[in-house]
Amino acid sequence: MARTAGSHSDITGPRVREVAQRLFAEGGYAAVSMRAIAAEVGVQAGALYNYTPDKQTLLFDLMESHLQDLLAAVEDDPKAPPSERLDAFVSFHIRFHAARPDAVFIAYMELRNLSAENFARIEALRRTYEDGLEQILRAGVQSGAFRVTDTKIATLAIIAMLTGVNTWFREGGRLSLDQVTSQYGEMVRRAVGAA
Repeated sequence: MARTAGSHSDITGPRVREVAQRLFAEGGYAAVSMRAIAAEVGVQAGALYNYTPDKQTLLFDLMESHLQDLLAAVEDDPKAPPSERLDAFVSFHIRFHAARPDAVFIAYMELRNLSAENFARIEALRRTYEDGLEQILRAGVQSGAFRVTDTKIATLAIIAMLTGVNTWFREGGRLSLDQVTSQYGEMVRRAVGAA
């Protein structure tokens, strides 16, 4: 299959991922064909297979890279007080995700479209991230700073709450991202019984 004039592999590969991410977020993975991705990129449909073996691999790669970026960026200082660690986690989570709405949508809404093997690999990465928050909550409970009955349930509830910001927050809206982060920090502290 011939490439569209002017396409180059070092540009086209990242463009395929960028377009696929946008189209999956807009229309859903199941509704987007490889032909639609190719048309948007500006290459023949067969040329996509130079960059990915199939659509499933493309979806998995998008999710995996999002989660690897998330894990690489999150920071936690185990020596800091649990309340400071929790505040830092809340701020990080909201800001990281607000900057990547399409990647977040795909990472949470398209899990059902992964093969069993790919699902297990993505879930392992998600658990690694969740474990970081749970360690903060456990430290808070052990020190008496937090009152949480079940740290696993609290972890999942907090992450769902924080990720939910992406469903409604818009730049230029009634509240700034700083204001949203501050208010969510306060709600999370109350949820874990922090002083």
